[in-house]
Amino acid sequence: MEIKKRIRYTKLNQNSEDSTSDEVDATSTDSREDYVAGQFLKPPVKVPWKAIIYAFVLFAFGTVLLSVGCLIVSGHIEGVHYQDRFWPLIFLGSIMFLPGAYHTYFAFKAFTGDPDWDFEEFPDF
Repeated sequence: MEIKKRIRYTKLNQNSEDSTSDEVDATSTDSREDYVAGQFLKPPVKVPWKAIIYAFVLFAFGTVLLSVGCLIVSGHIEGVHYQDRFWPLIFLGSIMFLPGAYHTYFAFKAFTGDPDWDFEEFPDF
């Protein structure tokens, strides 16, 4: 059984008699004191170096783990001793490779100045 609390809300006072002459009416279109042209300028975008390095490390280690796992499966590395280790290598390698490759590509496109890619949308760690 759920107990609901009854809360009474009261209307705010809408009378203009209570407002002082120092307050600016937010609905009036005549007041242009709050307009500042600088508020619409975009600040310079900071390059998230830490996230780019993290993405490249994921990409590099994922590539190495996937390569070693594939070499074990194909038999170029002795499969007798390492046969039980190739699935974790392939699994961890793919988990590291996919986001690392995407974010490394994202950083490359943003660095080259592609208009569809921008560092504002890059995750920051």
